[in-house]
Amino acid sequence: MHVQEWLDTVPAVAVYAVVGLVIGLESLGIPLPGEIILVSAALLSSQHGGIDPLVLGACASAGAVIGDSIGYAIGRKGGRPLLAWLGRKFPRHFSEGHVATAERSFQKWGMWAVFFGRFVALLRIFAGPLAGVLRMPYWKFLIANVLGGIVWAGGTTAVIYYVGVVAESWLKRFSWLGLVLAVAIGVTSMLVLKKKAKNAQPVSAAE
Repeated sequence: MHVQEWLDTVPAVAVYAVVGLVIGLESLGIPLPGEIILVSAALLSSQHGGIDPLVLGACASAGAVIGDSIGYAIGRKGGRPLLAWLGRKFPRHFSEGHVATAERSFQKWGMWAVFFGRFVALLRIFAGPLAGVLRMPYWKFLIANVLGGIVWAGGTTAVIYYVGVVAESWLKRFSWLGLVLAVAIGVTSMLVLKKKAKNAQPVSAAE
């Protein structure tokens, strides 16, 4: 079942909980589709009066900040052995190449890697644990974590929500145009295929 369709079958409070939990676990370092869940829920909120986009954005932001903070604590305690263990468990996401790429980003950008890492799928998983492993001062991590979590989660929710509202209004207004266009494309495709088949017959007969 599609993510959005599944979310539509559960109560609003469960949607908030699922979004916060999945994003929190992803931020902690577990490879989960946090962005897909957030986008699907935000789009659903634009079509579902029972889901408040403000509450949704707040839950997503909280999940992002809390998950990253737990990931930082785990990374600080586990150190390099933790990255090696994650590499064995999740080789697709925590391969040596991915770890090296993320580490170079941290060395180059420092706390900004945590902030901008929110917007990059790979760094979003790495940010918390790797910041802890590299012993980034917690106050720097916390500032970047909170700001990045709010801007990414809140911003994504707001953008997708308003896009959904505008798109739904546009589709309602021009639904007839879409139907006419679909029919026209179908008829044109049929005529083109029919013409190609007709042209191919003499060639086959000549052979």
